[in-house]
Order: sequence, then C-alpha cells, then structure tokens
Amino acid sequence: MALEKTLRICDHGHRYYKSSDCPTCPVCNEEHKPHRGFLRELSAPARNALLQEQIDTLEKLADYSEKDILTLHGVGPASLPVLRLHLAQVDLAFKS
Repeated sequence: MALEKTLRICDHGHRYYKSSDCPTCPVCNEEHKPHRGFLRELSAPARNALLQEQIDTLEKLADYSEKDILTLHGVGPASLPVLRLHLAQVDLAFKS
C-alpha cells in the first residue's frame, strides 16, 4: 500500500510532496549539493546524515568504523563503496 503524499512548503518557499515524515526539502537539497568531493556522490539522505554529525572531510570520516556510519539515519549499505573508494584515494580507511 502506497503512502499518500502531502504538499509541503519549506522555509524558502519551495513546494514539494512527500509521503514520509522527513522534513528535508528536495529543492533546497539540490541547491546545496556540493560541486565536488565525496559528499557530492552520496544520496541526499546519506549526505545529510554525515553533515548532521559534522563529518564533512575524509579525515573526519576515517575516525568512524563502517558500523558507526551505518547507524546514522539516512546512510545505507549502498553508500559504503563510495565512501571506501574516496578514503582509499587519499590513503585513508574506516576505523577498524
């Protein structure tokens, strides 16, 4: 059974429909998407989860284990290969 989508209006006046209780505006999300770096390649929920924890550099990301990252709401297993790749490119890895 599909959930009914409701009209929402964000603080910036963007109108959008959502079926979940997530308050994130997809228009604002796209406008604030980084132009480069590892955060650009993640889904909006994963990117927002990392930013909520102030994980905005690969050095900060390397202070966490994969298990820690997966506990963040919005980050799923599909994000891990992207994160591993970017960490490896600068000779870093998740904490063991």
